[in-house]
Amino acid sequence: MKHITRLKKVGDYHKLAQLPAPEHPLISLVDYSKVRYIDGISNMTWTQDYYVIGLKRNIPYKFFYGQQEYDFDEGVMTFIAPNQVLSVGNNPNVGHTPSGWLLLIHPDFMWNTILAEKVQRYEFFGYGINEALFLSEKEEMMMGNLLQNIQREYQSNIDKFSQNIIISQIELLLNYAERFYERQFITRKIVNHKILNDLETLLKGYFKDESLIDRGLPTVQWVADNLNLSPNYLSSMLKSLTGMSTQQHIHQKLIEKAKTQLSTTTLSISEIAYNLGFEQPASFTKLFKSKTEMSPLEFRKTFN
Repeated sequence: MKHITRLKKVGDYHKLAQLPAPEHPLISLVDYSKVRYIDGISNMTWTQDYYVIGLKRNIPYKFFYGQQEYDFDEGVMTFIAPNQVLSVGNNPNVGHTPSGWLLLIHPDFMWNTILAEKVQRYEFFGYGINEALFLSEKEEMMMGNLLQNIQREYQSNIDKFSQNIIISQIELLLNYAERFYERQFITRKIVNHKILNDLETLLKGYFKDESLIDRGLPTVQWVADNLNLSPNYLSSMLKSLTGMSTQQHIHQKLIEKAKTQLSTTTLSISEIAYNLGFEQPASFTKLFKSKTEMSPLEFRKTFN
């Protein structure tokens, strides 16, 4: 098993990137043009105990996230939560000049502030690197200015207002990221509608399978894996396009299948529940009623 190095402190990344020690122990804005990774970085895998918000362009490495690799040859933002596993590999392309910023924020910096709990509700920290936020020139300038505002504040004389001002700037940056991701879901219509079609085909095929009784209901993770997306990104995209999460799409397809069996067969409610992958008929009845406002038996009676 490959050894994973744990970067506990913001300063640990500075050492990895051969940068001077951070000016603040819990938060640091790194100028990516100054990053010079240590020798052997391509053989290294690491995880970190802090949040990383990246705004990068022309990065001369491939980044590996899980089992996939990604290039950064245009301005994109990435949001990485603590405990993600990362690595880099040498990019064979030469002549690139990396630029951009990395904002490192240790959770302790947010302790006892509005972001301590709220940061976990920003779903894009659970997106894969391949689901990065692509910015327009205007958006990139705006986000870059916010990042530098944060840096200017922690570089100034720290006083009782400093933390709240920095937290406000971080929250503003994250709120803009939410807005820009929403825009991205809308503007990438061709890609996203293909995903919708693939989702429809995937769920139809799953519920058509006669082995549902053995396989059980499809999980959000299974659907996301088969669409090569992270669960968070898939649900966010679907909610933006259709108003329903991945789980709700699964339930919708399940209810369609249940209605067909209730209206065209003489199978008992228990038999239908087992056929659809439920271990307990009561669980099926409860879900069906929550989605249709009728019990399975009441629905069946409307056809008799």
